Amino acid sequence: MTMVERLIDDARDAISVERVFGAPIERDGMTLIPAAAVRGGSGGGLSEPSEETRSGSGVGFGMTARPVGAYRIQDGTVEWIPAADTTRVIVLAEFGAIVALLVLRSILRRRRR
Repeated sequence: MTMVERLIDDARDAISVERVFGAPIERDGMTLIPAAAVRGGSGGGLSEPSEETRSGSGVGFGMTARPVGAYRIQDGTVEWIPAADTTRVIVLAEFGAIVALLVLRSILRRRRR
């Protein structure tokens, strides 16, 4: 098995349904199934040896995952409970505040003229 084939197999194992849906948690007649958003990518290259260059190869793989919520199963009903992504909320609030300050500065500058 080549290095590239091994990387592809490892990538398939890393981005699997087990990474998206966690192990169910059962308590007091209720079951929670955690869910995550998983993204990954890979790349590779290979060159043939020649008189001017040496041969070489390279591969890489990256993956990110973030929680998105959980399914709650209780008394025969399924309910989706979204996860609060506080980092995203804070970044969006900061971005909104910066835009608001820039707009306010622009309005005040026009009034002075």
